[in-house]
Amino acid sequence: MHPALDVRSLSIAIDRVPLVHDVDLRVGAGERVALVGASGSGKSLTAQAVLGTLPPGSRVRGVVELGGRAVGASAPRQRLGRVAAVQQDSLAALNPLVTVGAQLVAALRASRARGSAADGGLLTRGDARREVVALLAEVGIEDPAGTLPAFAAELSGGQRQRVCLALALLCRADLLLADEPTTALDVVTQARVVDVIRRRLDATGQALLFITHDLAVAAALCDRVVVLEAGRVVEAGSMRELVRRPRHAYSRALVAAASRRAGGGSADRVAAAASASAPLGAVAAR
Repeated sequence: MHPALDVRSLSIAIDRVPLVHDVDLRVGAGERVALVGASGSGKSLTAQAVLGTLPPGSRVRGVVELGGRAVGASAPRQRLGRVAAVQQDSLAALNPLVTVGAQLVAALRASRARGSAADGGLLTRGDARREVVALLAEVGIEDPAGTLPAFAAELSGGQRQRVCLALALLCRADLLLADEPTTALDVVTQARVVDVIRRRLDATGQALLFITHDLAVAAALCDRVVVLEAGRVVEAGSMRELVRRPRHAYSRALVAAASRRAGGGSADRVAAAASASAPLGAVAAR
């Protein structure tokens, strides 16, 4: 079986400035991988290369394959059904002229149409609306039915982020790419969102590329981790192994920062989150 994502020797330059250098990144079918690094490390540029959304003037070398098929650097349509994304800029990710409800219902019905035989046939608008409302409630939208007629600009940043997560989950692509999906959320909502992602992936078997600066959040969800510093991979391997025995100085700094946020001075509490059964909220409580 082909991996959900295979990135080989990816290098990116913008305005002739090299920013990403020879990145290798592989996400197997059904695997959950974290891409971790500080702001400016090249995480989001790598995500944009996967999604085909790099800015004009970008120069790209290397190979990006989704499901065993090479995709062009600027051809988002080649990704249809192969990758669904929660992007960092939630306002830009949503259509400002279409209500949230219309976007979610359309995405769900289109997804079911692509896989109608496996999913039990086409959805009516009414059935799709009920499923959308249930998912919005699941991701922590307090008034899901009341949110449907709203436009993106009428929602808070945290609400938009959760709507974008719901939109990506509805698409049921082979790979879910989540770029800092918990950044605009409080700790309680972060835990809820991580739990929703985990349960949805358990149910669908989708692969995950989880992009974040927060190793503690990544450890609560992912089995494997790739660490980026200044556009280069400095460490990669098992999440559990990295949080217990980080080899690179930058990885050690990430573990130390995550340990402080988890409420302790060692990696033990972060390592506890690397168990697939440990919810994020439980880590801080230990």
